[in-house]
Amino acid sequence: MRVAIAGAGAVGRSIAAELVAGDHQVMLIERLQSQFEPDTVEQAEWVLADACELSSLEDAGMQLCDVVIAATGDDKVNLVVSLLAKTVFAVRRVVARVNDPANEWLFTEAWGVDVAVSTPRMLAAMVEEAVSVGDLVRLLTLRQGQANLVELTLPEDAPLAGHAVREVVLPRDAALVTILRGGRVIVPQPDDPLEAGDELLFVAAADVENEIRQALGY
Repeated sequence: MRVAIAGAGAVGRSIAAELVAGDHQVMLIERLQSQFEPDTVEQAEWVLADACELSSLEDAGMQLCDVVIAATGDDKVNLVVSLLAKTVFAVRRVVARVNDPANEWLFTEAWGVDVAVSTPRMLAAMVEEAVSVGDLVRLLTLRQGQANLVELTLPEDAPLAGHAVREVVLPRDAALVTILRGGRVIVPQPDDPLEAGDELLFVAAADVENEIRQALGY
């Protein structure tokens, strides 16, 4: 897979290093000479250019990329890069970094964004997930807000503890995708029993999250 990353700061370089380790072809685009450090991720292709300039992206070969990641520290830049990648270069998958949670509402399909990643929101969700038992926690937004990855940890007195997965009657736009139990990752089957302490991961539309709580007895 060929991936272009706009922004070669600490975040962009870290992403590049992970992708290179996974045997992907990575191109890092950076406009600041001070952050242009090819020796930090030697296996990546480095391009000194402004990722908001159409001609620079054409010269870099963005049209050949399968994925574009807008990872700069400027939300305006990330939106422009995303829009150009999707509308001009028809990149199949565009991922954008959200620096200010107040701007998250802009990172939608209208701006060419397939997946928006808000680090502050994700960190807050991880904190909630770590301390919340018996409550539904939103971990990640998928497909421009059309669905969310949500988690609920069953407490000791969970009404459905000991019951089979088939007894959880979920709303139409929700699915139980994984049960985390100790060190195990369980793909739920209808006859699998639920246990106190299970972390249940659902993919669900935002408007049915309350119905998931009700299905689990909360």
